[in-house]
Amino acid sequence: MKKIFALLVAAGISMSAFAAPDSFSSDANHTFARFEYSHFGYSIQQSRFNNTTAKVVLDRAAKTGSVEAVIDAKSVDTGSKLFDGHIQGEDFLDTAKFPTITYKSTKFNFKGDVPSTIEGNLTIKGITKPVTLTVTHFQCMDHPMMKKLACGANATATIKRTEFNAGKYAPNVGDDVTLSFSIEALKD
Repeated sequence: MKKIFALLVAAGISMSAFAAPDSFSSDANHTFARFEYSHFGYSIQQSRFNNTTAKVVLDRAAKTGSVEAVIDAKSVDTGSKLFDGHIQGEDFLDTAKFPTITYKSTKFNFKGDVPSTIEGNLTIKGITKPVTLTVTHFQCMDHPMMKKLACGANATATIKRTEFNAGKYAPNVGDDVTLSFSIEALKD
């Protein structure tokens, strides 16, 4: 009996040591990137991008992961078609030349069993800068409708738009831009 128990324990340890990370693809209906900034100090303007996709690889046992997100910059939604066009112009996102914004992680940091920060590189208008996302919410569980593992998270970071050659009207229109991401992804 002791030999059987020892074999089962050894098998469990060796199986967990070789467990593969899980790969996930974002759910287009529940994955969005948003941004907000001060508009001449009058208000905090909030806008979003309607088309954001992400691939996530997560190994919760090893406490590692990666994410690659692509934002369709032409899907910017300020609530005003006129202003959407303004944000897509050369002075800001220049979507004619740079139709996408990307984020590629370089390291996941965990606090306990959940990611707490994600280090990576953000590329806007062809300019790449290191940006660390702070994870404010994280949950993995079986999706009740899709009947497979799903993970979701919210994360934020603050950047300076002047560092990405998108600084027209700064500092009157705030240079600090808060980015926030909501992602839900299903296991591939």
